[in-house]
Amino acid sequence: MLYWQQNQCYSSFAIIILFNIVKKITMFHFELDLFNVSILILAAISAGFINALAGGGTLITFPVLIALGIPPIAANVTNTVALCPGYFAGTYAQKDDFIVMKKILWLIIPVAVLGGIAGGVLLIYTPEKSFRSIIPYLIFAASAILAIQKPLKKTLAKRNEKTNSGKTNTLSLFGFVFLSAIYGGYFGAGLGVILMAVLGLLLHESMTRINALKQATSFCINIVAAVYFSFSGLVIWPVVAVMIAGSLTGGMLGGKLAGKINPEILRWIVIVTGFSLALYYFIK
Repeated sequence: MLYWQQNQCYSSFAIIILFNIVKKITMFHFELDLFNVSILILAAISAGFINALAGGGTLITFPVLIALGIPPIAANVTNTVALCPGYFAGTYAQKDDFIVMKKILWLIIPVAVLGGIAGGVLLIYTPEKSFRSIIPYLIFAASAILAIQKPLKKTLAKRNEKTNSGKTNTLSLFGFVFLSAIYGGYFGAGLGVILMAVLGLLLHESMTRINALKQATSFCINIVAAVYFSFSGLVIWPVVAVMIAGSLTGGMLGGKLAGKINPEILRWIVIVTGFSLALYYFIK
C-alpha cells in the first residue's frame, strides 16, 4: 500500500514538472474549452482520414487552427508537430522497399534533413505579418500541387516504364531534394507530390520504389522540422496532444475504409476547399 502511494506521489510530481516545462516553453496561451477541443478533434480526424486515402490533410487543419485564433506561424508549427505520427505510419508500411533502395536513401536523407532544418529556421525567422501575407499563396500552391497529383503519377509511371535504366544526375537530385525539403520545413502541404515529381523525374525506378523514397524523405523532413520547432516556444502542446489523438483515429478509419471510399472524391473535396480558402484569404 505504501509502495503504491509512493508511486502515485512520484507520478503526480512528474506530471506537475512536465506541465510546468510545457507551460514555460510555450509562448502562447490557448484556451482548450469544450468547443475548441471538439473542433480540433473533428479537424484532426478529417486530416488523418484524408491523408490515409488521398493526402492534403494540412489544408484542413492549418486553416482551422488560424480560425480558432492561433497566430499563423504558431499554427503552422503546431500543425507540423501534430501530424508527424501520420508520416511514421506511412513510412513503416513501406519498410520492405527501403532495403532495395537503401543506397540512394542514405544519399538523399542527409540533404533532406539539412533542407528541413533550413525551412524550419526560415519559418521561425519570418515576421508574423510577412507570413500572414503569403498564406493565400501557400494554400493556393498546395491545392494546385494536389490537383496535378494523379496526372503526374500517370506521366511518371509511363516514363519509367519506357526508361528502366539510365544515369542519375546526383548533383541535380541533391539540389532539387534540398529545395523541396526547405519548402517541407517551411509549410509542407503538398510536399509528397513535389518529392514524387523530383524523384520520379531524376531516378529511373518503379513507382512503388519512388513512393517508398518519397515517404521516407517526407518523414525525415517533417521529423527534423518538428524537433527544431519543439524548442522554439511556438508549439501549443495541448493542441498537439488533441490533434495527434484525432489524426491517428482518422488514419485508422481511413485504413479500414480504404477499399470502400473513392479517394478521388476526397482529393477533389480537399482541392476545392483549398482553392476556396486561398480565395478567402486573398480577399480578406
